[in-house]
Amino acid sequence: MNKLFKNNRDVLDCLKNYLEYLKQSGINHLPKSDFPNGHNDALETRRKTECAHKKKVEPDKKSLSHIKKTIGNCKRCKLSDTRHSIVFGSGNADANLMFIGEAPGRDEDLQGKPFVGKAGELLTKIISAIDLKREDVYIANIIKCRPPGNRDPLPDEIENCEPFLLQQIEAVRPHVICALGRLASQTLLKTDAPISTMRGRFHDFHGIPLMPTYHPAYLLRNPLGKRKVWEDIKKVKDILNKKNKIFT
Repeated sequence: MNKLFKNNRDVLDCLKNYLEYLKQSGINHLPKSDFPNGHNDALETRRKTECAHKKKVEPDKKSLSHIKKTIGNCKRCKLSDTRHSIVFGSGNADANLMFIGEAPGRDEDLQGKPFVGKAGELLTKIISAIDLKREDVYIANIIKCRPPGNRDPLPDEIENCEPFLLQQIEAVRPHVICALGRLASQTLLKTDAPISTMRGRFHDFHGIPLMPTYHPAYLLRNPLGKRKVWEDIKKVKDILNKKNKIFT
């Protein structure tokens, strides 16, 4: 028996969990193996490859601070004229789960932290519902400065700010991303599809499963949407659990 597994049951359990993970991620088929030495070598090599790809790689702890330093006292768009604070992001720099919202609101602008108002309180409850704490996840926004009147960010504002968010994602290396709201989901997935059709299933974001769902601020106005968000978040929890089970 291959030394990576104790017995045939371990092989089958690992393969079953792996296939379930792929299904949850939206991958419905695998290419035919080209390994000449049989399925055992193929399975071992595939497992090693996936472990190397999926295993959490210890990030450079200076990378987020380096990104923040690069942003500096940003004047790259006109939002710098009206903002109070640059809301960079907060949370665990080695988080398995990353939440991405649209833009800071009034409370976030005043405190310099993402999701600290009533919508933030609801997000904290959502995180707690899957047995995590805010300090276990990483939270950021598409843009880092509050648009006047909480309007949608303009294309040039997103264009200037999005590269820093992508750098944050690369630094954190989350296993799963949850996009909060229409604008965050559309921006990350490069689509104009409505959130109602995007939510409920995973999308691929550069190899990372991404779940779009409704923004907590929307839920404050439309409480009936909480059930759908709970459905989405349960899928996020399931895929996180499957990843941990496969590679631990």
